[in-house]
Amino acid sequence: MIYLDTHVLVRLYLGDAGDLGPAGRKAIEEHDLVASPAAVLELEFLHEIGRLRTTASKLVSVLGQEAGLRVCDLPFRIVVEHALRENWGRDPFDRLIVANAKANDAALVTKDQRIHRNYSRAIW
Repeated sequence: MIYLDTHVLVRLYLGDAGDLGPAGRKAIEEHDLVASPAAVLELEFLHEIGRLRTTASKLVSVLGQEAGLRVCDLPFRIVVEHALRENWGRDPFDRLIVANAKANDAALVTKDQRIHRNYSRAIW
């Protein structure tokens, strides 16, 4: 399984997967796709402020049907326990998304350089 950062979910939804790095594209083609609930919430925030036209629910539903995306069902307290150790940034979404991937010992497709510096399993 491989986790997808919020911006990767948006790119896949918009059909912009060509903009992904080669390692990220390969991982997406070869693994089951998972979204952290934090990424879903971040998508909804982007919709609410007008930066994303569709709702988070619609985006996740479409990617579920088209790419087999599922939302991680790991208990929130376990994710938070991992997030408490992620003191490298103040963005709560980034911390929770990385923590979710770490809790499942999974890679995370992201372009975010801060995440790459702090999570060895981040790929692009």
